[in-house]
Amino acid sequence: MKIGELAQAAHCTPETIRYYEKSGLMFSPQRTQANYRVYTAAHLERLRFIRNCRSLDMTHEEIRGLLEYIDHPPSDCAPVNALIEEHMRHVDTRLQELQLLRHQLSELRQSCHRPGGLEQCGIVQSLRLMDTESSTTHPYTHIT
Repeated sequence: MKIGELAQAAHCTPETIRYYEKSGLMFSPQRTQANYRVYTAAHLERLRFIRNCRSLDMTHEEIRGLLEYIDHPPSDCAPVNALIEEHMRHVDTRLQELQLLRHQLSELRQSCHRPGGLEQCGIVQSLRLMDTESSTTHPYTHIT
Protein backbone atom coordinates (compact mmCIF):
# COMPACT_ATOMS: atom_id res chain seq x y z
CA MET A 1 0.00 0.00 0.00
CA LYS A 2 1.06 3.60 -0.55
CA ILE A 3 1.66 6.11 2.23
CA GLY A 4 -1.77 7.72 1.81
CA GLU A 5 -3.47 4.36 2.16
CA LEU A 6 -1.42 3.53 5.25
CA ALA A 7 -2.23 6.92 6.75
CA GLN A 8 -5.93 6.43 6.13
CA ALA A 9 -5.90 2.92 7.61
CA ALA A 10 -4.06 4.16 10.72
CA HIS A 11 -6.08 7.39 11.03
CA CYS A 12 -3.09 9.69 10.77
CA THR A 13 -1.33 11.82 8.19
CA PRO A 14 1.47 10.89 5.80
CA GLU A 15 3.61 13.47 7.63
CA THR A 16 3.16 11.50 10.85
CA ILE A 17 4.36 8.35 9.14
CA ARG A 18 7.39 10.12 7.68
CA TYR A 19 8.17 11.58 11.11
CA TYR A 20 8.05 8.13 12.74
CA GLU A 21 10.31 6.79 10.00
CA LYS A 22 12.84 9.60 10.53
CA SER A 23 12.76 9.09 14.30
CA GLY A 24 13.43 5.37 13.86
CA LEU A 25 10.15 4.12 15.30
CA MET A 26 8.92 2.86 11.91
CA PHE A 27 11.19 0.72 9.79
CA SER A 28 11.82 1.93 6.26
CA PRO A 29 9.53 0.53 3.58
CA GLN A 30 10.58 -0.94 0.27
CA ARG A 31 10.52 1.46 -2.66
CA THR A 32 9.22 1.05 -6.16
CA GLN A 33 11.35 1.83 -9.20
CA ALA A 34 9.58 5.21 -9.24
CA ASN A 35 10.81 5.67 -5.63
CA TYR A 36 7.35 5.42 -4.04
CA ARG A 37 7.20 3.90 -0.58
CA VAL A 38 5.43 0.54 -0.44
CA TYR A 39 4.01 -0.41 2.96
CA THR A 40 2.89 -3.80 4.23
CA ALA A 41 0.52 -5.08 6.89
CA ALA A 42 3.53 -5.17 9.26
CA HIS A 43 3.94 -1.40 8.83
CA LEU A 44 0.27 -0.87 9.63
CA GLU A 45 0.51 -3.05 12.74
CA ARG A 46 3.61 -1.18 13.95
CA LEU A 47 2.08 2.21 13.19
CA ARG A 48 -1.07 1.32 15.11
CA PHE A 49 1.08 0.15 18.03
CA ILE A 50 3.00 3.44 18.02
CA ARG A 51 -0.18 5.51 17.81
CA ASN A 52 -1.76 3.53 20.66
CA CYS A 53 1.32 4.16 22.78
CA ARG A 54 1.21 7.87 21.94
CA SER A 55 -2.47 7.94 22.92
CA LEU A 56 -1.26 6.78 26.36
CA ASP A 57 1.16 9.74 26.35
CA MET A 58 4.24 7.55 26.10
CA THR A 59 7.45 9.21 25.00
CA HIS A 60 9.30 8.13 21.90
CA GLU A 61 11.96 6.60 24.13
CA GLU A 62 9.35 4.53 25.97
CA ILE A 63 7.85 3.42 22.66
CA ARG A 64 11.32 2.65 21.33
CA GLY A 65 11.90 0.47 24.39
CA LEU A 66 8.65 -1.44 23.84
CA LEU A 67 9.43 -1.88 20.15
CA GLU A 68 12.85 -3.22 21.07
CA TYR A 69 11.14 -5.84 23.26
CA ILE A 70 8.85 -6.72 20.36
CA ASP A 71 11.71 -6.91 17.87
CA HIS A 72 13.98 -8.83 20.29
CA PRO A 73 11.71 -10.50 22.86
CA PRO A 74 13.15 -10.92 26.34
CA SER A 75 12.70 -14.25 28.12
CA ASP A 76 9.72 -12.83 30.03
CA CYS A 77 7.64 -9.67 30.09
CA ALA A 78 9.13 -8.22 33.30
CA PRO A 79 10.88 -5.40 31.39
CA VAL A 80 7.59 -4.44 29.75
CA ASN A 81 5.88 -4.35 33.14
CA ALA A 82 8.70 -2.22 34.54
CA LEU A 83 8.42 0.24 31.67
CA ILE A 84 4.67 0.60 32.19
CA GLU A 85 5.10 1.00 35.95
CA GLU A 86 7.64 3.77 35.36
CA HIS A 87 5.26 5.46 32.95
CA MET A 88 2.49 5.26 35.57
CA ARG A 89 4.80 6.99 38.09
CA HIS A 90 5.42 9.69 35.51
CA VAL A 91 1.65 10.09 35.00
CA ASP A 92 1.12 10.31 38.78
CA THR A 93 3.73 13.09 38.98
CA ARG A 94 2.07 14.97 36.11
CA LEU A 95 -1.33 14.60 37.79
CA GLN A 96 0.07 16.17 40.96
CA GLU A 97 1.61 18.99 38.93
CA LEU A 98 -1.68 19.57 37.10
CA GLN A 99 -3.62 19.61 40.39
CA LEU A 100 -1.21 22.25 41.70
CA LEU A 101 -1.60 24.22 38.48
CA ARG A 102 -5.39 23.99 38.80
CA HIS A 103 -5.18 25.33 42.36
CA GLN A 104 -2.89 28.16 41.26
CA LEU A 105 -5.23 29.13 38.44
CA SER A 106 -8.18 29.07 40.82
CA GLU A 107 -6.34 31.41 43.19
CA LEU A 108 -5.45 33.64 40.26
CA ARG A 109 -9.07 33.72 39.12
CA GLN A 110 -10.15 34.80 42.60
CA SER A 111 -7.91 37.85 42.38
CA CYS A 112 -10.36 39.51 39.99
CA HIS A 113 -13.60 40.23 41.82
CA ARG A 114 -15.55 42.29 39.34
CA PRO A 115 -15.54 43.11 35.64
CA GLY A 116 -13.80 46.33 34.73
CA GLY A 117 -10.91 47.78 32.81
CA LEU A 118 -7.66 45.91 32.48
CA GLU A 119 -5.99 48.46 34.74
CA GLN A 120 -8.07 47.15 37.65
CA CYS A 121 -8.03 43.45 36.66
CA GLY A 122 -6.52 41.47 39.50
CA ILE A 123 -5.57 38.62 37.17
CA VAL A 124 -3.61 40.86 34.80
CA GLN A 125 -1.97 42.68 37.70
CA SER A 126 -1.00 39.39 39.38
CA LEU A 127 0.46 38.06 36.13
CA ARG A 128 2.45 41.26 35.71
CA LEU A 129 3.86 40.95 39.23
CA MET A 130 4.60 37.24 39.14
CA ASP A 131 8.19 36.25 39.71
CA THR A 132 8.74 32.95 37.93
CA GLU A 133 12.35 32.77 39.13
CA SER A 134 11.48 32.65 42.81
CA SER A 135 8.62 31.21 44.79
CA THR A 136 8.95 33.52 47.80
CA THR A 137 7.66 36.89 46.59
CA HIS A 138 4.18 36.11 45.31
CA PRO A 139 1.62 33.36 45.84
CA TYR A 140 1.63 32.38 42.14
CA THR A 141 5.38 32.28 41.66
CA HIS A 142 5.74 28.53 41.30
CA ILE A 143 3.96 28.56 37.95
CA THR A 144 6.59 27.88 35.26
